Amino acid sequence: MAGSDSAAGEAPGSARGSAVPARSVRAPVRPARRFRRALLVAAGVLIAAAALWPGTACSPMYVIRAGWEEAKILRARQPIPDVILAPTTDDVLRGKLTLALEAREFARDQLGLDVGDSYTSYTELERDTLAMVLSAAYRDRLASKTWWFPVVGRVPYRGFFSLDDALAAQHKLEGDGLDTYLRPTSAFSTLGWFADPLLSTIVRYDEVELVTTILHELSHNHLFVPGQVRFNESFATWVGRTGAIEFFCTRPGGGPDTVWCNRARDRWHDTMRFSVFLDGLVEDLEAVYADTLATSDDKIAAREAVFERHLHRFRDEVQPGFVAFSFAGFARLPLNNATLLSRMRYYHRLPDFQSLLEAHDGSLSNAVESLRTGVKAADDPFSLLPSAGDDRSSKPSSGPAPPPPGLQKSSDLF
Repeated sequence: MAGSDSAAGEAPGSARGSAVPARSVRAPVRPARRFRRALLVAAGVLIAAAALWPGTACSPMYVIRAGWEEAKILRARQPIPDVILAPTTDDVLRGKLTLALEAREFARDQLGLDVGDSYTSYTELERDTLAMVLSAAYRDRLASKTWWFPVVGRVPYRGFFSLDDALAAQHKLEGDGLDTYLRPTSAFSTLGWFADPLLSTIVRYDEVELVTTILHELSHNHLFVPGQVRFNESFATWVGRTGAIEFFCTRPGGGPDTVWCNRARDRWHDTMRFSVFLDGLVEDLEAVYADTLATSDDKIAAREAVFERHLHRFRDEVQPGFVAFSFAGFARLPLNNATLLSRMRYYHRLPDFQSLLEAHDGSLSNAVESLRTGVKAADDPFSLLPSAGDDRSSKPSSGPAPPPPGLQKSSDLF
């Protein structure tokens, strides 16, 4: 809902050049009146939420601002085929938009995702960042502060379209003694309530990250468990990353030996490696916070030693094993419970998601459908995942592809 974590910083290889051969993909042109109707619905639903759910964490003014910003995004939409055919559209944007339609078609036809009318239109924003996402956590335990919203339930973040508003809210939370983390995002999903447009903040990504982000956000339309943010986002990370591998390694003009296939595989390798590291860090922190004899101040002091030890391990042992990402921002930003939990939402038990994929003979569509069916009766959706075992691999079963020249440290997602 708050956007894929890859949107939290500059995407890898977000150069303007495009090297992926794209085939022509057709999408229906939506009449302008549908845009106007969606505009009114967006504002109406969001404003009504504040009135109908007085227990919500969002004030009427917060909801009105969110509704207004969403309405502006919807109002500025243009059908992607129209943008592709426009003589003023440059070749790079035309190629990215064509690729986006192809990724959407792949999500629908090959992965079986409910895509609706999402990503059939394009919105050019007058800024580099879509919104700011604010998270907070208690300092003496791994527990996020949450806010309740209609439809999605309790979530551990709030989104802001104004940096000043976000900073003011962050200052208040810190005054209450909470850890905080404020990050930008360039994408989010409305869970199929509206036909999400492809935003210019996403199109600046390179081809692999563009497809990954589209599949990530579309997966929320297909499966979203209210109140289970960590599962929802980790699930979407898995679908986005492994879906991109299948897309680039099997598409016409692609193949297992192409640069983009290799890049997609390398990035999944690094993403799982980071997941294993984070899960180990969390396990050690939970042991500190579980000490019933320690005071709150004792736990806060002890956690700093855990943070320092794992940061050293990250730099010395984990980071050298990455082949596509550097995750340098993890070591650069102040580490606290809010920053850690924010990352855990996107990277929890990813090797176990990989094990589920392997249990379905590599069929992502079948693996996704098994989760979609199983969550209906599961109190904890993570219980549906097989365990990768104590000796969990941090890479796909096929192993990482040899990194293309110059890609070893191409990016920092944070």
